[in-house]
Amino acid sequence: MKSRSANFSPEALNQLAELSKVSPKLIAKLSELLNECLRSPFEGRGKPEPLKGDLSGYWSRRINDEHRLVYKVDDNYIYVFSCKGHYD
Repeated sequence: MKSRSANFSPEALNQLAELSKVSPKLIAKLSELLNECLRSPFEGRGKPEPLKGDLSGYWSRRINDEHRLVYKVDDNYIYVFSCKGHYD
């Protein structure tokens, strides 16, 4: 199996820029979670869980109590849709 790459939505890129100004530690944790997602998208740290309802087909991992990483997976990419807030 070839390795996946990360693909960020414009909204997720904006959120990443906002978070980087506020908390470098949060960005470091997000980076660790993302690397783990690339290797193993459905298990590991951050309590990966499939989302339901309007977000069915997406997954989330906890970055901290306030922020979640929301993503979708296919064979080639982890599509990151959000990394700030809780399912905004």
